[in-house]
Amino acid sequence: MLFDTHTHINDEVFDEDFSDVLQRARDSDVGRMIVVGVDRPSMERVFPIIDRYESAYGAIGWNPEDAVDMTDEDLEWIRSNLKHPKIVALGEIGLDYHWDKSPKPVQHAVFRRQIRAAKEAGLPIIIHNREAVEDTERILREEHAEAVGGVMHCYSDDWTWAQKFINLNFYISFGGTLTFKNAQLQRETAAQVPLDRLLIETDCPYLSPHPFRGKRNEPARVRLVAEKLAEIKRLPIEDIEKITTKNANRCFHIA
Repeated sequence: MLFDTHTHINDEVFDEDFSDVLQRARDSDVGRMIVVGVDRPSMERVFPIIDRYESAYGAIGWNPEDAVDMTDEDLEWIRSNLKHPKIVALGEIGLDYHWDKSPKPVQHAVFRRQIRAAKEAGLPIIIHNREAVEDTERILREEHAEAVGGVMHCYSDDWTWAQKFINLNFYISFGGTLTFKNAQLQRETAAQVPLDRLLIETDCPYLSPHPFRGKRNEPARVRLVAEKLAEIKRLPIEDIEKITTKNANRCFHIA
């Protein structure tokens, strides 16, 4: 069984063929997935999915690009909904310096508040880090995020930083970019990440793996990520399936 640890199948782009998307996932042996919400509309769309489908679990959190829009009411809404039995993480949260909508101090404050909420709830966190690795690591360390740990989502930095995050009780998750021709850094990093700290994801509908790059991504294609990881680790695909699924269940406290 494969476990896609990061999907946005709550996105409207899946509305027309949602059942077909899930069937293709089942046909590819994707037995579990995390549905991630990043603002109020997308978070609200997580719950009907996780309530209806046994294979789907949820994560809710305010994304850093829109940090400037998060209100105290939004944070309280997140806190209260973390109690749902199938919400298994707070995220995706973190820092994004690629876009300039939300000033860095605002992103930092929103990030810290959500880390504290996750610690209060006893839930792992899913980290979005784009062009902000130093501040991401520093804030996680200062907030003692290792108490709950979590996932470095769609990891794109080097092994030196990966070690720092692993030491903070985080798993390193690779997505479709691992299959891209220009992703040598990710492949070099994946080769060094210990097997017990590896996760796989699609981040669908984004970052579709080769040979579907540029097309809408979906959970079934997490198999292509697993195949590339098996190639990098020189292991049978069946081993990567078992290892990454076991890691995901451990990370998200799923029996």
